[in-house]
Amino acid sequence: MAFRISLGRYVPANSALHRLDPRTKLICGLALMVSVFFIRTPLQLAFGWVVALALVALSKVPAGKVLASLRPVIVVLLALSVFNLLLVNTGEVLVALGPLHITSDGLWAAVNYSLRLVVAVVAATLILLTTTPTQLTDAFDALLSPLSRVGLPGHEIAMVFSLMLRFIPTIADEASAIVDAQTARGGALAEGTLIGRVRAIVPVIVALLASSLRHANGLSRALDARCYEGGTARSHWHPLQLHARDGVAVAFTCVYVAVLLVLGSL
Repeated sequence: MAFRISLGRYVPANSALHRLDPRTKLICGLALMVSVFFIRTPLQLAFGWVVALALVALSKVPAGKVLASLRPVIVVLLALSVFNLLLVNTGEVLVALGPLHITSDGLWAAVNYSLRLVVAVVAATLILLTTTPTQLTDAFDALLSPLSRVGLPGHEIAMVFSLMLRFIPTIADEASAIVDAQTARGGALAEGTLIGRVRAIVPVIVALLASSLRHANGLSRALDARCYEGGTARSHWHPLQLHARDGVAVAFTCVYVAVLLVLGSL
């Protein structure tokens, strides 16, 4: 049993997205993710998908890596589609199954709400696949640095975010190894009754919690050994610098959002 999680797994390539400043990628990616909630018409949805596919091609990241990021949310998207399909009762009735009615508005809501979230997931995935954990840390630190001026731990928050992204693949690999070990000992998780499966998960959770605490303890010892102290002024081997391509990316994002809003008014 394998847990294929793309979060935190950087894919090296020589693409325009890889060369962007990480701060630019975070800001533009956040704008793209927020803009999907303004998608309400088929024309807007088609435009959002075209832009998402263009960004995937521009990133030079293998399509399989991007598709792998959708696997964890497929169940959520399917459940969202079913709920919208059955609970939205406005519009023309297309199918009547006793007390359940499938309407035109419910069908569109099932399609629109799920597919527009795919655009947001692709945008977030491209940020993680084209940006190293170190670059993400520096970007979070730079964007959250104003919080330090008002007494909030901006640097520490940025470090927590970066460590979270860094250890997601590690914990996923640990979970996969633990499940394989339990299966080899006869504790199969995919067999038996529902109660039996729930009980079989308990040893996995306990072992995974112990492994996570061990990683946390090792990380804290490593930080202490390197005399790490949060909030102090730190230098960078590769300081962040904005270039003309970052301005082009911001301008493209603004044009995308403007066109999306215009299409919504047609």
